[in-house]
Amino acid sequence: MEKETDLKLHTLRHSCSHIMAMAVQKLYPQAKLAIGPAIENGYYYDFDIEGVTLSDENLKEIEKVMKKLISQNLTFEKYVIPDPEAQINEFKAQGEIYKAELLEEHKNDNPTLYLTKDKDGNVLFNDLCSGPHIDSTKEIKAFKLMSVAGAYWRGNEKNKMLQRIYGTAFLTQEELDSYIKQIEEAKRRDHRKLASQLDLFSIRDEIGGGLVLWHPNLYTVREQIENYWREEHRKRGYVIVQTPQLAKSKLWELSGHIDHYRENMFFIQKDEDSDEQFIVKPMNCPFHILIYQSQRHSYRDLPLRMAELGTVYRREKSGALSGLTRVQGFTQDDAHIFCTPEQLVDEINEIINFVADTMKIFNMSFEVELSTRPESYVGDLKNWELAEKGLKEAMDKRGMKYEINEGDGAFYGPKIDFKVKDAIGRMWQCATIQLDFNLPERFDIKYQDKDGILKTPVMLHRVIFGSMERFHGILIEHYAGAFPAWLAPHQAALVPIADRHNEYMEKIYKKLRENNIRVIFEEKSESMNYKIRDYLQNQKVPYVIIAGDKEVEENKISIRKRGVGQIGTITLDEFIEKLLKEINTKGSFEIGK
Repeated sequence: MEKETDLKLHTLRHSCSHIMAMAVQKLYPQAKLAIGPAIENGYYYDFDIEGVTLSDENLKEIEKVMKKLISQNLTFEKYVIPDPEAQINEFKAQGEIYKAELLEEHKNDNPTLYLTKDKDGNVLFNDLCSGPHIDSTKEIKAFKLMSVAGAYWRGNEKNKMLQRIYGTAFLTQEELDSYIKQIEEAKRRDHRKLASQLDLFSIRDEIGGGLVLWHPNLYTVREQIENYWREEHRKRGYVIVQTPQLAKSKLWELSGHIDHYRENMFFIQKDEDSDEQFIVKPMNCPFHILIYQSQRHSYRDLPLRMAELGTVYRREKSGALSGLTRVQGFTQDDAHIFCTPEQLVDEINEIINFVADTMKIFNMSFEVELSTRPESYVGDLKNWELAEKGLKEAMDKRGMKYEINEGDGAFYGPKIDFKVKDAIGRMWQCATIQLDFNLPERFDIKYQDKDGILKTPVMLHRVIFGSMERFHGILIEHYAGAFPAWLAPHQAALVPIADRHNEYMEKIYKKLRENNIRVIFEEKSESMNYKIRDYLQNQKVPYVIIAGDKEVEENKISIRKRGVGQIGTITLDEFIEKLLKEINTKGSFEIGK
């Protein structure tokens, strides 16, 4: 039923993009059409409009024209192009150069137009399209144009910049209203906006796009997550390693990355007089294989679980970069597991347990997707079939529900992707398990089995968070910048009621620091109420400690909690005990909950 609904939405949104294009050309007859697909949560259309720069006000005008067109109950009709060459010439004569280019590419693929007709059968609009579409515009009940942005034709920055209008459509007005509300909440939580407010990170032109400067506040959050990561990996039987940032190109030739991943890699020439090339690592896996290869292994050594917080670099188009969620340099919480075929299903289940235990800490649920063999792949077909069977068996064994994403596996093996759901219901790609028979064979790594025969181990690639950059971007938005106490850059802030209470606060500050509690004490000139509001609402500190004459006299402190308010007056020792419990349980216990 869910797939059926998704198809209905996709068809509705695709049809809505045609109506939008039609409305744009009514308002701006000089507009040339590029492409207008349905996408996740909506649709877009790219336009080349000479002399016009679209704004939000223009979107309102376009929406009005769309509503008029929709009210006319226009129909969509598929039309097979009988003579593509003639149609290409017609597009060119109309100035539709982008349509002509697309049709030139697909002229041997039985290309079709979709005609938009009025009630008398007159063709009002046509678009080069393979469909499908709804029967008529009466099915469009709820739509909205969301934004306008620049987009290079075909995503190539050497091509002309077009104007892209994003829109969305839903089956009911209620669903649209709910989505708009979510979008508004997402804007409030935008990690790029909160980065400035909370002094979390920056990306500077002097360094380059997608290369992140972690400021002290966010790095403190990262430090806590890395501590958890190391501790959990050691508990679960992993060894932790560190590998170089670059390697000779011959390593990447052996691994197959140069053949299948070249456009995403950064190349370095050693010097002008040398033909030797180095590549900044886009992956950690070849290094881990070399560590495995450095010693002889028997079946008793397996599974060998090898983990690294390894920073990698991958080329991205500048237009694709976005805050922490799409970068060029990032740290993977990477691991590679070398095991026997008999151990495979159990190892996959252990990884799934690891993902589930970790996401529970952040109060995130997840959905699972199995991606199978792509068109461009390496390795033996039989191994691919065995790999896909192994992943399915592991999930079926535990009764997991999962979607199958045909043909979207990595070039070296199928994979399981975990999509986590954040506080406002958005899905994010994080953890991945990828099964690889290919690299162990390419590097000819072996283990001696119990029968004395040298055999090739199975290799699992695995991340829990995905990348530290992306996961922190997700966390900022998930918590709206209000990190739980165990992660918060500052866990408490001190506010004396008057200057005469500063000495008392100095003692509190010192004792909190001695207990490894991250605390702020700044002698500001602002009023007490301003300080409290600033710490709790603007800086999003979990707890504010207040002290005046009464607290000094009773040797106590007054506590305000973020999002709650006043929670009482207690001794400092009692507060420290409770806060440390909250930190150590990662929020399963909270003061004043």
